[in-house]
Amino acid sequence: MALLDNDKLILPISSIAELLNAKVRTLKMYEDKGLFPKKNGQLKKLYSINDIKLISFVYYLASVKKVNANGIRYILDILENNMDENNRQEFLDIVEAKMESLSGIDVKDVEII
Repeated sequence: MALLDNDKLILPISSIAELLNAKVRTLKMYEDKGLFPKKNGQLKKLYSINDIKLISFVYYLASVKKVNANGIRYILDILENNMDENNRQEFLDIVEAKMESLSGIDVKDVEII
């Protein structure tokens, strides 16, 4: 049995938008603002499972918690620079569990952050 590689680049932004019930243009706007992991040198930008967790966290902050782009950057900076990998993963798992409990009605797609 093969183990999953959570760092393998597998999904385009359109598939992630479908998973999150979000608009592709909203996620592309977040991407343009530098809120997603950098994908330099790829003809087609693909994202890993670990990237998707971070993207869904960004989407949650913007659409549910109404945090603006600067606030999201600050939160991501704290996660990246002030938490070790285990604590960061544990935190993102807690957020993921919270997001799973939300219904599609609870999450409103925002166009401007």
